[in-house]
Amino acid sequence: MAVTNDMSETTVAERALARDRAGRQDGVRKTSLGVSIALLVQYALGMWVNLYVTVPKRDQGGGVPAAVGRALSSGPAALAVHAGIGLVLVVGSVALVARAIQARHRMTMVTSLIILLAVAGAAITGAAFVNTGNDGASLGMALLTAVALLCSLLNLYVLRPSPQPPTTQGTS
Repeated sequence: MAVTNDMSETTVAERALARDRAGRQDGVRKTSLGVSIALLVQYALGMWVNLYVTVPKRDQGGGVPAAVGRALSSGPAALAVHAGIGLVLVVGSVALVARAIQARHRMTMVTSLIILLAVAGAAITGAAFVNTGNDGASLGMALLTAVALLCSLLNLYVLRPSPQPPTTQGTS
């Protein structure tokens, strides 16, 4: 009797661990979806800013940190929104890395770290664009955003929910 009881306790514990792991991976998946959507919005807004917004000359010079502050405080509204979403993406990417580490899913740990590095790089090149007006910085920002989006989509692919078995409910 005791052997059966031990085996059932082990099975219950294993199921609980599997549910916990699935819940953590679901958190990574949901955060990846949010980051993907934010990246698409940011990309579209970045194209808008690049094509239709002129960064004031007074905002140039002073370095990258000053450029971020000027973009948020005194830049045109579209540039300020773009910079604000960029900061939210940095925070979201940090949260994504933390969730991936908690889920102990190696692939998403790697891709989430790449997302964080790409978003941080895009933020730095974006600030460099405000600081210098260099088109290469704008291109760098766009390409790094594409890398982050690709990795976020990979997270969604590898963590896709498994199909649920059909349930049979009282058929007559």
